[in-house]
Amino acid sequence: MSSLSSPTASRGAGIQQVRVAETVAAELRRRILRGDFPDGALPKQDQLREEYGISHPSLREALRILETEGLVVVRRGNVGGAIVQQPGEARFGYTLGLALQSTGIRVHELATAVATLEPVCARLCAENPKRGKEIVPRLRAILDTARGEEDANGVPFTRAARSFHTAVVDLCGNEPTKMIVGGLVALWDAQEEAWAQDLTAEGAYPDHDRRVATTNAHSKLVDLIEAGDGLGAEDFSRRHIRSTQKVILSRIEDRVIQASSVRSNILGSQQNGR
Repeated sequence: MSSLSSPTASRGAGIQQVRVAETVAAELRRRILRGDFPDGALPKQDQLREEYGISHPSLREALRILETEGLVVVRRGNVGGAIVQQPGEARFGYTLGLALQSTGIRVHELATAVATLEPVCARLCAENPKRGKEIVPRLRAILDTARGEEDANGVPFTRAARSFHTAVVDLCGNEPTKMIVGGLVALWDAQEEAWAQDLTAEGAYPDHDRRVATTNAHSKLVDLIEAGDGLGAEDFSRRHIRSTQKVILSRIEDRVIQASSVRSNILGSQQNGR
């Protein structure tokens, strides 16, 4: 029996393959996070193997590492390849949701976190000296779109209204806050959308007047942000969020958080090219 077929040699080869895969995964991770693949896909596997001088099993293991981290999705078949997935609030929300779901955290606990932290983003928007040029116009544009959905019943309006909350977080100007609070908001979005689906199926979704009241509240928040009233924006945002959550929690507060709905939203965004 040759030394290459001995158990010790096999283990050594396996360890070496893992080390090579981890090295290549680390390099590809850096390139993904640096934005080196603007077309949204890694090079073909043959090209990667030639570039890094590695075997097919080592490359496959490297891609598996990145897929586990959520940075790529490997598609098989004739149109296969590794599709890049930039990390963001929604993906963080999904990972966070899995952790919270595994410990049995209830929806009302998530609601408290959102009502505590999202208003800080409203204050940061109001305190931003560039709010007049970079924040308020974008919020008003999103608000106009939401107003166009006031006659829509159920999930379409909920999605339009939730996009405003997402924008307030996205525009807060502090990247760590944006990521952390955005993850919580993405997770809450999914719970609220599930609520909207349930009520729509029962014909019990909130009426037109309540939908108008929601967009009016968002408009008031934009006015406070535009005026530079940080504390006022934070206080109003918190009261509005709690008021909205009260309606939703009356039905689902005892549910355990479901992370799968966040994943569905991510996949839907990918399919729509967003």
